Amino acid sequence: MKRSSLLVLAVVVILFAISWILKANQLSATEENYILEAFLITFAAFLTLSVLSFLYKDNPFYKFAEHLFVGVSAAFWMCLGFWSTLVKNLIPRLSEGLSEFFNEPYMPGDYNFFFWIPVILGILLLMRLSKEHGWIARWPLAFIVGTTAGLNFVRYLRSDFIEQISATFVPLLIEWQGVGHFFSNFNLAIDGQFVMMLSNWVIFVGVMCGLIYFFFSKEHTGVFGTASRVGIWILMITFGASFGYTVMGRISLLVGRLTFLFKDWLGLIS
Repeated sequence: MKRSSLLVLAVVVILFAISWILKANQLSATEENYILEAFLITFAAFLTLSVLSFLYKDNPFYKFAEHLFVGVSAAFWMCLGFWSTLVKNLIPRLSEGLSEFFNEPYMPGDYNFFFWIPVILGILLLMRLSKEHGWIARWPLAFIVGTTAGLNFVRYLRSDFIEQISATFVPLLIEWQGVGHFFSNFNLAIDGQFVMMLSNWVIFVGVMCGLIYFFFSKEHTGVFGTASRVGIWILMITFGASFGYTVMGRISLLVGRLTFLFKDWLGLIS
């Protein structure tokens, strides 16, 4: 390790220790386990700053935080899968002795032998760790990929296709009782007749113009071309709103981490 790297590491360790001591002194009056609480807050701040250090350039502190996050996440989901899937769902259906060992109620059934199929596939999947017999893991992996693709196809067909098409079948005239009734009861309330009709017309026109933009069997000229240009505007507004929503979600995460640094760690804001 270079001397400059050792110097940076020493400075970081000293700053970490100073921050830990100061935070522990601050929490000593309110927290019972203030030493552990101060360490956790300081360590969380260190990891946050390590991740943000990637904005400067790739460095060992960022790699440490990244590897720690991936490792802890993998271990957490492995433990969660073991206790929620194997212990609570699989073992009670296969073995009465193991159910008693894990203090889970035994659930006998006429079709419990089908649960041996995922057990066998899971064991075969572990053959991936063997160099000589690693090819065996391809069979359960192919089964998992194929089954997941088939199940998700039906789910996405229902949620992203059928449901979205159904959402476009909206009434263009809501509670229509004539022009006189419409203008005599005209208001701009969000649940009023005018606003609801306007939103339904926007959905109808936007969907139709968006579909026209993707219709290439006819030249986009005249009224057809105008509708096509309206369609591209609708698409760009939709993509922009979706991108803005994603960015705002990321900004909220950043605000949360900055709030943690300046409030929970440094105590600069109340």
